[in-house]
Amino acid sequence: MPGSYHDNAPLRAGDPAQAQDGQATTIARVPIRVIEPDRRARGGIVLLHESREFAEALLELMTALSAEGWIVVAPNLFHRGAADDQIFGEELFADFDACFDWLVGRGVFPDLTGVLGFDSAGTAAFLVATNRQIGAAVSVAAPGIDEPLTERADALIRAAAQLQAPWLGLYGADDPVIPADQVERLREAAAAAAVATLVVSYPGLGHRPDRLAFDPADADELVSAHTRIFDWFDSHLR
Repeated sequence: MPGSYHDNAPLRAGDPAQAQDGQATTIARVPIRVIEPDRRARGGIVLLHESREFAEALLELMTALSAEGWIVVAPNLFHRGAADDQIFGEELFADFDACFDWLVGRGVFPDLTGVLGFDSAGTAAFLVATNRQIGAAVSVAAPGIDEPLTERADALIRAAAQLQAPWLGLYGADDPVIPADQVERLREAAAAAAVATLVVSYPGLGHRPDRLAFDPADADELVSAHTRIFDWFDSHLR
């Protein structure tokens, strides 16, 4: 069904939700936002996001990815009422699996499925790529490199060797939150993985290399970051 719409992706068996009347058991579902291309889809991308609100910028990105032929699915990672630091662990993988199965049900093969995340959701995308055999993963400004973000998330530098999907990491070299030396250590750790990895740091840019901060002179870096995201999926989801 081309266009933008809301749907629900059933969780796999083993995570049931009891019906309110106590008479039946129903399978819990993950609320998802979907944007489908107006032509035959070439694959699917699960877009993880850390906000409880669905920002216009996310919709614009989903629309742009859909225009390239991808079915884009964004799950609500807070549907269990979790706190911000509780969207990792088994719940994260269960929600991703639900989106993965939803895409498979629409004819998307596993090796044509990617995951994309920003900030702490970029950390989540990285960890998904260490636990699931999918086609590709992209993280933008993912923190938690040397130390885990929460007790339910591994540090990226420790998990990097376990990457099972080609992974692209984008960082701002002047990020006050994520020091450049940590990014360099992550680059070295990811190079030990059995899959293709690439870490790109944008000189002069702060926390998010995929969007402008205040200086219009950063426009070239913004275009470069977006292009790298699209090219990574183009190269590996085939």
